[in-house]
Amino acid sequence: MLTSNEYSVIFVFGPHERPLSMKTLYLLRHAKSSWEFPNISDHDRPLTEKGKKRTKKVIDFLRDKDITFDFIICSTARRAAETARYVAKGCNYPINDIKYDPTLYHADSEGIFKQFIDLRDDYTSVLMVGHNPAFTNFVNHFLQPPIDWLPTSGLVGLQFTTNKWEEIHEAEFVVNLVAFPKLI
Repeated sequence: MLTSNEYSVIFVFGPHERPLSMKTLYLLRHAKSSWEFPNISDHDRPLTEKGKKRTKKVIDFLRDKDITFDFIICSTARRAAETARYVAKGCNYPINDIKYDPTLYHADSEGIFKQFIDLRDDYTSVLMVGHNPAFTNFVNHFLQPPIDWLPTSGLVGLQFTTNKWEEIHEAEFVVNLVAFPKLI
């Protein structure tokens, strides 16, 4: 299994090269969060400045590659919500249109797949912001070789050959993007 330091950034398709019958899913682990406040719950931990700087690198990468999102789904944890708002603002996505789902806080891979059951099929590109170990386990269904841990602000893009989000679990796919802040 590869560590995040051993993966290089890959980008297979440009954003304007994807076929119309594709659904593109980007999974972004929240930015680095603070442990310096022992009296607050894990759910309420804020981002660190280092986390914001790393996420800024990811935002710059997304903008450089002209990657946009039709929809953003996010965990309700403060660190994930702050990350999602930061990315939305940097990528010109309306912050008020972010969907916050409390089930993403403790989701497993099956819980992530359930997010797509009622997702509108006119969305072609969706960003999901959440947590490990769920995100690492989910992306490892698709990555070869698998990674040992999706780092904070780590981003993985998957393209599925389907017109329906609810069918991505059985669709052909390609990993079109693996980007970690240390590698950008």
